[in-house]
Amino acid sequence: MKKTLIITISLIFAMGMHAQNAEQARKILDKTAATVSNKGGASASFTMNGKYGNTSGTINIKGNKFCAYTPQAIIWYDGKTQWTYNKSADEVNVSTPTQAQQQSLNPYTFINLYKNGFNMSSKAVGGGSNQVHLTAQNQKSGIQEMYITIDKNYHPTQVKMRTSKGWSTISISNFKAKKLSDAAFKFNAKAYPNAEIIDLR
Repeated sequence: MKKTLIITISLIFAMGMHAQNAEQARKILDKTAATVSNKGGASASFTMNGKYGNTSGTINIKGNKFCAYTPQAIIWYDGKTQWTYNKSADEVNVSTPTQAQQQSLNPYTFINLYKNGFNMSSKAVGGGSNQVHLTAQNQKSGIQEMYITIDKNYHPTQVKMRTSKGWSTISISNFKAKKLSDAAFKFNAKAYPNAEIIDLR
């Protein structure tokens, strides 16, 4: 009886600690989302390694819109449609990306994802930074697991993501608030008059 009581108390304590940790993780992500979600927009540099390839470049974001520039391609996403300009082939693929595809190209997608469908926890990792761990409640989700490292200013510095294709890591630096027009997140055909447009939707 005494042993059962001790186990029960231990379980209740552990559940309470887990709930507190999840709440702390959510607060960190809430503050990060508020910092990153600058109404005018923002820009940053990034390096990506993993199943989706290895590349580096710059990215502009505004809400759920983004535009990424790499040596190989330029990608525009206006919140619904994505245009990917392949520089060497001079062609543009038009698509409607999945959640996982968006995350593989935009390290800030998590600011719109974490509020639903994920269990979360956090831990301090030194220098005033925290690492938030997200696991999908539905293992059939496009994004199954994420580790987000966030500095003391609530800027994400690394996003590590697991999909059915494996792990990808995106490192982020030089985050700056920036005023950007909505037109910056749409492909401008006039700027690429000779590009072949391939609609994959």
